[in-house]
Amino acid sequence: MCINLYKTTLFVLLSLIMVTASASTQPLEYSLQNIIISGESYTTKIPKGYRLELLTNNLDTPRLMAFAPNGDLFIGSGSDRIYRLPPPYTSPEEFVEVDGYPHSIAIRKDEILIAKTDGLYRAPYYLGQKQIIEDDISLIVPLSDSGGHSSRTVAIGPDGNVYLSLGISGNCSDEYLGETYTFNHRRGGVVKLSETKSGNSWTTFSSGLRNPVGFDWHPKTGEMYASNNGPDHHGFDQPPEYFSRLLPGSFHGMPWFQLNSNVIKRDNCIRSKPPRSINEVALPVQTFPARSAPMGVAFIPDGAMSEPIVHDAIVALHGSWATQPSGGYLGDSATRRHPKIVIVRFENGKAMRVDDFITGFQLINGERWVRPVGVAIGPDGAMYFTSDGGNHGLFRLIKMNNRNEK
Repeated sequence: MCINLYKTTLFVLLSLIMVTASASTQPLEYSLQNIIISGESYTTKIPKGYRLELLTNNLDTPRLMAFAPNGDLFIGSGSDRIYRLPPPYTSPEEFVEVDGYPHSIAIRKDEILIAKTDGLYRAPYYLGQKQIIEDDISLIVPLSDSGGHSSRTVAIGPDGNVYLSLGISGNCSDEYLGETYTFNHRRGGVVKLSETKSGNSWTTFSSGLRNPVGFDWHPKTGEMYASNNGPDHHGFDQPPEYFSRLLPGSFHGMPWFQLNSNVIKRDNCIRSKPPRSINEVALPVQTFPARSAPMGVAFIPDGAMSEPIVHDAIVALHGSWATQPSGGYLGDSATRRHPKIVIVRFENGKAMRVDDFITGFQLINGERWVRPVGVAIGPDGAMYFTSDGGNHGLFRLIKMNNRNEK
């Protein structure tokens, strides 16, 4: 009881500090823009001074993406394809077709890394290479593929190490990134690749995350932040989705502990003893409404976008199948949580609040014409995002003066 009271007090104090400090974070101004796709006109609300463009809708279930040093864009997918898009990113090419859900890729030195459900893979790669074959791909380290959340996200950290995120299989699965758990139950957080002469293995970086699909590093502090999908069994409004700071060894509680109504509570849907105590649970630095399904995360580096939002974090919210009021899927689809892109506002390296960034992807009847998944900042300083619902494609948000537009 005392611990819960301490957690509640701490969370309230942090929230008040965030609200007070955020007053000096410059608010965004917005404008409406119509965009025509396949003869249909849609209205979006975007930051003032920017323009939203559809670059291509000739992609099948695109997911996360990464830019190569030469500017080529690679996109993983749920259709067992990895796409390559050279500038200006309007003509996708099939880089390779590979079984096993190549959700994300990363590029380092002379190889391309591919995160599939059952492991991290590599293939030889040189800048400008247009295609590889599946036989060129080899396993680096396996991962549990015991069902449930099947996406795997790989990225290269500012320290040059390879990091990968994976979720637990369900709402209350007894799975944890700990040595006492068997291989098929070692899930739920971010791991770091350990490469030695004697072999490759995973070491735990951060644990207790139900499904951390997207993560990135703050450009100044170098700290990792991740989105995290909360469970589905507490209704439509609880618990919130997380935006969390991940430190080496941090524990974020799930599935044993949930932030419910601003209090960290023991979730009685899982009976096993928690691997760590409630007072070790790291609180999220910001939250999104429950059932928002946060996906990709990308920080805005120096020189990109516009000065007021440099070092802020872009997050794709996929929206969810849940309907009001119960959170089931049989209700009115118009009540589902809207897909959108939001921005986590930072000040002096601290997350202050969450603002809308691009909205309007869900129509009044609940139909979605876009469901954002991956986000990335391109070499041109523009923001790119993928959609795997409604229109399967690649979009770009670009400052109009970058294109000499009026």
